[in-house]
Amino acid sequence: MSASEVDHEKRKQISVRGIVDVENVANFKKTFNRHLHYTLVKDRNVATSRDYFFALAHSVKDNLVSRWIRTQQYYYEKDPKRVYYLSLEYYMGRTLQNTMINLGIQGACDEAMYQMGLDIEELEELEEDAGLGNGGLGRLAACFLDSMATLGLAAYGYGIRYEYGIFAQKIKSGEQVEEPDDWLRYGNPWEKARPEFMLPVNFYGQVIDTPEGKKWVNTQVVFAMPYDNPVPGYKNNVVNTLRLWSAKSPVEFNLQFFNNGDYIQAVIDRNLAENISRVLYPNDNFFEGKELRLKQEYFMVAATLQDIIRRYKASKFGSKEHHRTDFDMFPDKVAIQLNDTHPSLAIPELMRILIDVEGLPWEKAWDITTKTCAYTNHTVLPEALERWPTNMLESILPRHLQIIYHINFLHLQQVSAKYPGDLDRLRRMSLIEEEGEKRVNMAHLSIVGSHAINGVAAIHSEILKNGVFKDFYEMSPEKFQNKTNGITPRRWLLLCNPNLSDIIEEKIGDEWTVHLEQLIQLKQWAKDPVFQRSVMKVKQENKLKVTQLLEKDYGVKVNPASIFDIQVKRIHEYKRQLLNCLHVITLYNRIKKDPSAPFTPRTVMIGGKAAPGYHLAKKIIKLICSVGNVINNDPIVGDKLKLIYLENYRVTLAEKIIPAADLSEQISTAGTEASGTGNMKFMLNGALTIGTLDGANVEMAEEMGNDNIFIFGMTVEEVEGLQKKGYNAHDYYNRIPELKQCIDQIQGGFFSPNNPDEFKDITNVLLNWDRFYLFADYESYIRMQDHVGRVYQDESKWVEMAIHNIASSGKFSSDRTIAEYAREIWGVEPSWQRLPAPHEPRDI
Repeated sequence: MSASEVDHEKRKQISVRGIVDVENVANFKKTFNRHLHYTLVKDRNVATSRDYFFALAHSVKDNLVSRWIRTQQYYYEKDPKRVYYLSLEYYMGRTLQNTMINLGIQGACDEAMYQMGLDIEELEELEEDAGLGNGGLGRLAACFLDSMATLGLAAYGYGIRYEYGIFAQKIKSGEQVEEPDDWLRYGNPWEKARPEFMLPVNFYGQVIDTPEGKKWVNTQVVFAMPYDNPVPGYKNNVVNTLRLWSAKSPVEFNLQFFNNGDYIQAVIDRNLAENISRVLYPNDNFFEGKELRLKQEYFMVAATLQDIIRRYKASKFGSKEHHRTDFDMFPDKVAIQLNDTHPSLAIPELMRILIDVEGLPWEKAWDITTKTCAYTNHTVLPEALERWPTNMLESILPRHLQIIYHINFLHLQQVSAKYPGDLDRLRRMSLIEEEGEKRVNMAHLSIVGSHAINGVAAIHSEILKNGVFKDFYEMSPEKFQNKTNGITPRRWLLLCNPNLSDIIEEKIGDEWTVHLEQLIQLKQWAKDPVFQRSVMKVKQENKLKVTQLLEKDYGVKVNPASIFDIQVKRIHEYKRQLLNCLHVITLYNRIKKDPSAPFTPRTVMIGGKAAPGYHLAKKIIKLICSVGNVINNDPIVGDKLKLIYLENYRVTLAEKIIPAADLSEQISTAGTEASGTGNMKFMLNGALTIGTLDGANVEMAEEMGNDNIFIFGMTVEEVEGLQKKGYNAHDYYNRIPELKQCIDQIQGGFFSPNNPDEFKDITNVLLNWDRFYLFADYESYIRMQDHVGRVYQDESKWVEMAIHNIASSGKFSSDRTIAEYAREIWGVEPSWQRLPAPHEPRDI
């Protein structure tokens, strides 16, 4: 058997254990040929590989459509409470393989392509990633959609159909260069445009008083066109909807242009309206107060709320005699989850609709709004919190600013009644910040306008209650909750690591795919030499694939027996890629000092994108590339140590890299990472974690025991103590010779001989302005990394720890997270229901 035939056999087993229905394969081949001819208008003589991919995607989508329609019919007839997840980001990645797995048709598709002489893996590689997100927040939203469908919740994702997603990163001469991500260049086979549901969204204008109340007039209108994307649950025939809005210019041209003959200009100006959905803002954990971003946020919210209310009015609860809508049941039938503050304008927008359009009194409208909305906070970094200038809101959304002012007036009355005379508390808790430019604090608006506020890991939720939102917690403790993040085991184990999935299934069956907590059964085989060998064999196969990828894409030969030490995430000071880089330089210096000393070989991979305007983050990328260039070409170092910067890190690359990892770097300063989800993906795939007690690392350590994770560095309390005492980086620099050597090399141009001052900005920050205390954790980190090297040499011990990691991952399924949101915030019960398949009788 050739390598591709072996891969084909293995893949065929994923969903069907090698038993493929011959009739299904024959039908699939017919459907494939039909799409090639009638959808793509090609035959086998002229079809390209991309045509074959589209024929395959359309054939798979055919298996979705009847399930999709049936699911929506079921929701219409049963009228359950609906959950609306509002997010400005959805980092979906590719759809084809995930859909085949969730529908249970991967074996048939694979066999059909094989019989037709096509390589399904090659076709899958042609699918563009849907990169409509920056990092963790957007990928979490994608995992949540998968879990909501798998749990049988009547849920809808809402967002923006960005024409350009997160930029494609090229590394040229060691520097990040951004190229547009034209992901729709060839079309998107999964989406369905719904022009019949196009909705108007208003901007600008004035507010006037009328006998009926306030009226927002003389507005500029932009239309929101919905594109629906199917979200299949895992083998339950449930298909939910992700509805993404695209901005369209109004049909009417400005007539004054006709009068002065500038018809062409009138057509060109239509683009201005459509720019709203043109591009995703490439900033993660950084707030940039641009007018276009504010328009994007309101555009998504305004279109979504009209859609939600239209659906509610169509239900039996919404309609009432005299064609008036009864909103009494609205919070019982609708749950709106705000994914961070980006959709927080949903609160004043729902108030505006209920008061100005539907004629409800303020008190009733406010009661409905707060009972309907809930808010998830994703960061404690002050620069990431959204604060919109009031003058910008007054211009673009004048009615909303009035509503926000009134919300704030009533809110401060309550604060004042509870804490009389405490003016400082009033200032801290106001929705309006008066210092400097007058701004609206969107997190405060989200807290006041929601019935539930949650952090995304236990430690993060405590920090919110005791720190950032302490005043609000003291006033309304019942509102605050924790919902530790999770990942979908379908994509992050079944899809990306099929061989590991196979050996797990041989031991405990296949129910773990929807009940991840069953992995705990694996602990009984943690010391079993046979099972250990199976796990090691899978890891080695995954590492060999990545070894080939690195040689092909980067021209670097790496030692597949070395520790694959991986840090992949957005490039940001708080994530401390620089600490990792200092460790690599330290190892390099040790090898150079004594090349014959015993050394555990390491291949360090760092990947991620820097926000285009984040100067220091881009310098960090250049430093990593420069250090790698020196180390990788040093004959004395050989294959003992390699440092590779992974270009254009994205979901698809993560699916290849994570299964091959031995060591996962989760090294943020304690108290800065809200949760992390990459840490969970590595854990589930049998990598060991080196990390601080930050975010979800804390709960991971609790689940697996401290013996199975490499924890180092300061705790949150110790970081706070250092802040109070005062941090002086020079104390560490002068006391620790290895650290001093690293900094002197960076500062003196050792890694940038052609430009000795290249990295002065980095060393200047580290020595004088470092908010994230790298030097304070350096010694502890190096000591723990030395321990990692020693443990890795004990193969049996390492794999035993890896099995404990896999077996302890159950808590970190997004199914568990979503079940908690459902019960404790949205007031719905996960049904885990299976709807009838298309060939089964429809009994609802």
